[in-house]
Amino acid sequence: MIEGFELDPGWPRMSLAEVDSALTAPGQRFEMAEAMIGGVPTRVWKNNPPSLPFLARVSRMHGERLFTIYEDERISFDASFRATAALAAALARLGIGKGDRVALAMANVPEWPVAFFAVTALGAIIVPLNAWWTGSELEYGLADSGAKAVICDAPRWERIRPHRAALPDLEHAIVSRAAAAATEGAARLEDLIGAPPSWGGLPQADLPDVAIDPDDEAFIFYTSGTTGNPKGALGTHRNILTNILSAGYVTARTALRRGDSLPDAPPQRVGLMVIPLFHVSACSASLMGSMAVGHTTIFMRKWDALEALEIIEREKVNVTGGVPTIAWQLLEHPERGRFDLSSLEMVTYGGAPSAPELVRLIWREFGALPGNGWGMTETTATVTAHIGEDYLNRPESCGPAVPVAELKITAPDGSVLAAGAVGELWCKGPQMVKGYWNKPQATAETFVDGWVRTGDLAYLDAEGFCFVVDRAKDIIIRGGENIYSSEVENVLYDHPAVTDAALIGLPHRTLGEEPAAIVHLAPGMEASEEELKAWVRARLAVFKTPVRIAFVPETLPRNANGKILKKELKALFD
Repeated sequence: MIEGFELDPGWPRMSLAEVDSALTAPGQRFEMAEAMIGGVPTRVWKNNPPSLPFLARVSRMHGERLFTIYEDERISFDASFRATAALAAALARLGIGKGDRVALAMANVPEWPVAFFAVTALGAIIVPLNAWWTGSELEYGLADSGAKAVICDAPRWERIRPHRAALPDLEHAIVSRAAAAATEGAARLEDLIGAPPSWGGLPQADLPDVAIDPDDEAFIFYTSGTTGNPKGALGTHRNILTNILSAGYVTARTALRRGDSLPDAPPQRVGLMVIPLFHVSACSASLMGSMAVGHTTIFMRKWDALEALEIIEREKVNVTGGVPTIAWQLLEHPERGRFDLSSLEMVTYGGAPSAPELVRLIWREFGALPGNGWGMTETTATVTAHIGEDYLNRPESCGPAVPVAELKITAPDGSVLAAGAVGELWCKGPQMVKGYWNKPQATAETFVDGWVRTGDLAYLDAEGFCFVVDRAKDIIIRGGENIYSSEVENVLYDHPAVTDAALIGLPHRTLGEEPAAIVHLAPGMEASEEELKAWVRARLAVFKTPVRIAFVPETLPRNANGKILKKELKALFD
């Protein structure tokens, strides 16, 4: 428990087992069933939406309620659905159909969810690409997925256009928010569906009538591998929709544990989204639920803590977060005191280590429930979730698994370990993706009989709360962004002066970790720290650039198997 925090003496009013029994009983909102997924019996939410176009049609029922706010653009659910139907029809005319891959590369703007649901309404596979990637990285994602079309904004088109000749499968490009002169070789999205403020005037039309099964393929989200190029996680409609009821269940569990009664229907809230939609945490764990319940989602052009405080006060934001960095910057901003933040009910995050002190401060300073959780791209976000008093009571944990998911801790020989023992975390459930796109060997190594081998080292306590203690994979998480060491190391090795290199993570109070490199130069060669930083920055997304680089006169220390002993290298930055 966090020092200085005292739980209500009567908490919890119900045990986890009692909550599960009450919420998942036959006839209840969170009733479960069993489905065969890939030949494996799997627990599922019985009342889960069956497909993404079904969810889009449900969202239309929220009518004139605001769906998205972006600067001065305020778009209703009805207007967004009209634009989605119009774009789906336009894509169908271009020959986009079931199984085709369509890439999506843009910042968080109202067009993003429109493109996402228009593509998936056709039974096509949406491929959200990291908007921070360089042109070469975007080229890889487009080529690897075999994208037939790309829908992007002007900055991404400027990066993609020079690589168009290397992408023979890419038949169509549709660009938003760009001047006509800047869209040579592409169509303008505004010519197909108009600009966002005009969407409410589009004809009332339905989505195309396409037969879609819950386990049909729907998306490819890219997650970098510890070696080699990024891998595309291929998932289904069921995968990405599971989080809707998972999130609702966790909110209900928290209320019952506290002794509160449950509302007849989930309340409609206003959320400030500050993490990119190309992450599953934003798209799956947030956007899907907003579509179902009718939450309003506010996008920011660029993260700025002062602007965020202004938005929270002006729009009466109820929920925000994303990664611990965001919460820290809001808490520590010198002008926070002049804003009315009393509307905040919840500040949630995941994707990076967080200090127990942050949990206490969110509760004390905002009067809001702190929330945490654990998931991966391969699990389509949420597997465990941790909110409110449970989180304050166990701030080092990422929470228990949601009821449709299963966790186990395994020894190197594959045997299941008892509570309290540390081993590799495996997880199972309807949110686990089918595998990696066109990578059968990597799929076989990670996905085993419905289980995902996470590579994280963890233990479960007697009540099933999960504690991640280390990562078996060579990965650094900087403010929620994954940085795989080998990717940066390989770029450093390409520099003519570098003969040995290693990337490690340095602790950072608000970002969780930052990347730092240790480099050995070839005899007689020279390179400065700034030169090597610029070398990496020119070839990879900016967030992957080492913040510090140390030079050593000898090759790096290795074990008997030739693996660099990275733990020994951290002392160079003390």
